[in-house]
Amino acid sequence: MKVVVVESPAKAKTINKYLGRDYEVLASFGHIRDLPAKDGSVDPEADFAMIWEVEDRGAKRVSEIARAVKGAEKLILATDPDREGEAISWHVIEALTARKALKGIPVERVTFNAITKASVDAAMKKPRQIDQALVDAYLARRALDYLVGFNLSPVLWRKLPGARSAGRVQSVALRLVVEREMEIERFKPREYWSIIATLVTEAGGVFEARLVGADGKRIQRLDVGNAEEAAAFKRDLELATFQVASIEAKPAKRHPQPPFTTSTLQQEASRKLGMAPAQTMRVAQRLYEGVDVGGETVGIITYMRTDGVDMAPEAIQDARQVIGREFGDAYVPGAPRKYTVKAKNAQEAHEAVRPTDMGRLPKHVARHLEPEQAKLYDLIWTRTIASQMESAELERTTVEVSANVGPRRIDLRATGQVVKFDGFLALYQEGKDDEEDEDAKRLPAMKAGDALKRERIASTQHFTEPPPRYSEASLVKRMEELGIGRPSTYAAVLQTLRDREYVRIEKKRLQPEDKGRLVTGFLESFFKRYVEYDFTASLEEQLDRVSNAEIDWRSVLRDFWRDFSAAIGGTKELRVAEVLEALNGLLGPHIFPEKADGGDPRACPTCGAGQLSLKLGKFGAFIGCSNYPECKYTRQLSASGVEGEGDGSSAEGGQPGVRVLGEDPATGLPVTLRDGRFGPFVQLGEASAEKGAEKPKRSSLPKGMTPGSVTLEIALRLLSLPREVAKHPETGEPILANLGRFGPYVQHGKTYANLGKDDDVLEIGANRAIDLIVAKEQGGGRGRPSSDPGRTLGQHPDGAALVVKAGKYGPYVSDGSVNATLPKTMAAESLTLEQAIDLVNAKRASGGGKKPVRKTASRARAPAKKAEAGEAKKPAVRKTAAKTAAKAPATKAAAKPAAAKKATAKTKAG
Repeated sequence: MKVVVVESPAKAKTINKYLGRDYEVLASFGHIRDLPAKDGSVDPEADFAMIWEVEDRGAKRVSEIARAVKGAEKLILATDPDREGEAISWHVIEALTARKALKGIPVERVTFNAITKASVDAAMKKPRQIDQALVDAYLARRALDYLVGFNLSPVLWRKLPGARSAGRVQSVALRLVVEREMEIERFKPREYWSIIATLVTEAGGVFEARLVGADGKRIQRLDVGNAEEAAAFKRDLELATFQVASIEAKPAKRHPQPPFTTSTLQQEASRKLGMAPAQTMRVAQRLYEGVDVGGETVGIITYMRTDGVDMAPEAIQDARQVIGREFGDAYVPGAPRKYTVKAKNAQEAHEAVRPTDMGRLPKHVARHLEPEQAKLYDLIWTRTIASQMESAELERTTVEVSANVGPRRIDLRATGQVVKFDGFLALYQEGKDDEEDEDAKRLPAMKAGDALKRERIASTQHFTEPPPRYSEASLVKRMEELGIGRPSTYAAVLQTLRDREYVRIEKKRLQPEDKGRLVTGFLESFFKRYVEYDFTASLEEQLDRVSNAEIDWRSVLRDFWRDFSAAIGGTKELRVAEVLEALNGLLGPHIFPEKADGGDPRACPTCGAGQLSLKLGKFGAFIGCSNYPECKYTRQLSASGVEGEGDGSSAEGGQPGVRVLGEDPATGLPVTLRDGRFGPFVQLGEASAEKGAEKPKRSSLPKGMTPGSVTLEIALRLLSLPREVAKHPETGEPILANLGRFGPYVQHGKTYANLGKDDDVLEIGANRAIDLIVAKEQGGGRGRPSSDPGRTLGQHPDGAALVVKAGKYGPYVSDGSVNATLPKTMAAESLTLEQAIDLVNAKRASGGGKKPVRKTASRARAPAKKAEAGEAKKPAVRKTAAKTAAKAPATKAAAKPAAAKKATAKTKAG
């Protein structure tokens, strides 16, 4: 028997079918070891020795592999064909060696770019050894991320209360978002006018021509800068006679884009399908690992983490055959197309993301796939086929028009484009983040010397616009252009920025939160080198050289740590006042906007004598007066909290301030937005100092609602909760919507049901509320907020219904008696019945009981491909977790002796 190890159970199941009964294929569920989230896991004093920890889930996987390897003919490591996959295989060998489980059993490493029988069989015939250079590059990256996270984050906590963490790539990505926002805020609009003439040919054809010159001088887009100049041109053109001065038609070609890389797939899926990068990667993972297509489980796309744009010769040949069959021979170019990557630091070791079988048309497989899978596969197939199609042939026409009024000549120009042969455009056209108007109109027939008739002259006022905020797609594109991080990590980086509440997404655009601005300002002031784009890109280049075995990974760490540790040490004596003054200067235009009357933007509006400045309170940063405590003026950090929205005064003194939203029309009491210990909240009226006085009514903000988006209307609606949504269909009693400790919910009597992530407590309607309550009542309950009733997948072979649910510590699948947590590599929305059966069976085989150890399962979840794995956790969080574990001695994990709970291997890596 030969034992094969892959990452995921879905992949294991597919490959086992291909290899047959002589092989046993096991899943590692991602990484089996990780660096413990505590100081000392990477020790610079011991030449960067690294401590690796095998936690509960990883220990189970190692035990399963060790049992299978006992007496096996050989161990074959078939993890993903990239740096992370190489590291997983290395970890498996290290863990088995520590257990003395190999004992002379030969170990082979195989890789395949696609999970098809042909690819797997071919890979098995070409085994190799672990690529130590790739492992070294992984070790260097993990050590760098760890050293940055565990040394820089504590500095943030001490010097900038409210900051969450700082990561090597995360901080640079955040800087991009913040700098774009500052660029937008600094932007000064400039007025300009466009002059367009609508003209008619002798044959009656209508077209538009734009002003481009006058009196022998060229006129650029911004040259007509006011209404008077525009009116003068319009007046002359209304008196002018028009004639075609010249016509020039030039043939042009438009070539197709290359097939997808990880980055371009994320960008295009965001533009065309509205899918976030993390969502795109989850769905692509399922398409790669294998889906059931007509009774056959097969991977239908190649590996989706790649910088390469090339394709295998046989894949190109298949694509050309499909093009000829589906579109005709005219659409097949004379020679296959070859592409090269232009992005900085690109690694072209793998093929582009493409279908494994070009003949598997989207319309043929759509019925076998979930909607998201079908859309993404269609996008990948379309782009791949289009990349090998013939170029589009165009004809671009430019018509120069002369307008003569007396001795003056005014020049106008019309442009048009005609598609002579559509080529690849018959199938695909790449999307754009910020669409620009392209004059692709078809012009009517005319010739030089033809007289033209004026239909109308239009002069239109415009103002220049600031650069657009980044979308997720355009930020990914910019990071790739700069060579920051690796494309496989971008989805996790963006998710981290949102989870840390450093950025938010509004209208599909990334906007920095004030917390994110402060972090960026702090890092630029005191750790500028480490958020510079060139420095981060050069570090990536060094890591790539490590992976090519050109330099030693420890030398990279030594060079980095020497300067970085000195920078950390330099902040020990840094006073908070110095931090605040630096941020006052850097963020001044944002937090102290210019006044309309030209007055000092930092002058206190209450006392007039004090200077406004950033201050740090228990709950974060705010703006306060330098004359505190005599003057208690405070306001929120955002410029939206300036005068005009309340006087900013607060009896709380040095705490983050109060923003007055307006008055409650019913009571006349002020409605305010405040920061509290547990986050922002709205309040009606003021608290009284009298003993026994009734507390003012308050309401917290629902998750996802930012303080900057709260208006008086929203605040009043929140303060009106609970609200009656519907009447129960059986009892006739009211169903109420409200906010509670566990988030928004609906209530009927003593039955409570949590709202889903897409539900809005202020907007939820009668039908949805009734559905939630009825579902909860049918499932029992004791008055506690319930979780999502889940999605039924089908029946287990023993007859029990299998349901996938969203649990407190992540999604899990349940048959009513056994709950199995989904590994991080599996998405709940794409979980299949077969995968669910495998997970439940594995849980039952490992002794999983009726009440799964949810905490253990969460802590042990495989940390697959973390982008910022070095980010630190606050000590207080770990302490709380420890207390929680101590209070649960009845759980299986807690019952074990401490020495047996974890298998820890102290390894001087490499």
